[in-house]
Amino acid sequence: MKKISSIFIVDDDPITVFGIKKMLKSAAECEDIQIFQNGKEAFDALLERHESKKPIPDVIFLDINMPIMDGWEFLDELIELDINDHIIINMITSSIDPLDHKKWNSFKDRCPYALNFTNKPLFKIEPNHLGCINVAS
Repeated sequence: MKKISSIFIVDDDPITVFGIKKMLKSAAECEDIQIFQNGKEAFDALLERHESKKPIPDVIFLDINMPIMDGWEFLDELIELDINDHIIINMITSSIDPLDHKKWNSFKDRCPYALNFTNKPLFKIEPNHLGCINVAS
């Protein structure tokens, strides 16, 4: 089982959050799992950690479509922070719009972090979601 110091789950759907937390129990050992309803809440928490030199999450599960600040806006802000830590970001979406996948590809080119794209519903936590294998470009 993979040991992870911190995980953020950023999703406004309680069923998805429940499912991710349940799957994580069998895939990872983590004492610090934070849940956020939108990108703004998550970004504010991440910024506070960054400014106070607290550990940045190792893994982020990030929904694309949320109120207040969506996943794309969160990524834009995160990239601007210039954090040097290794972060694995798992974009999760129920969208079937091919433009979302295209947008993810453009973010991969400029994002300094591992960036995965997965459609909902998640059926299991894949090794690349937690950093067990290298993410293919």
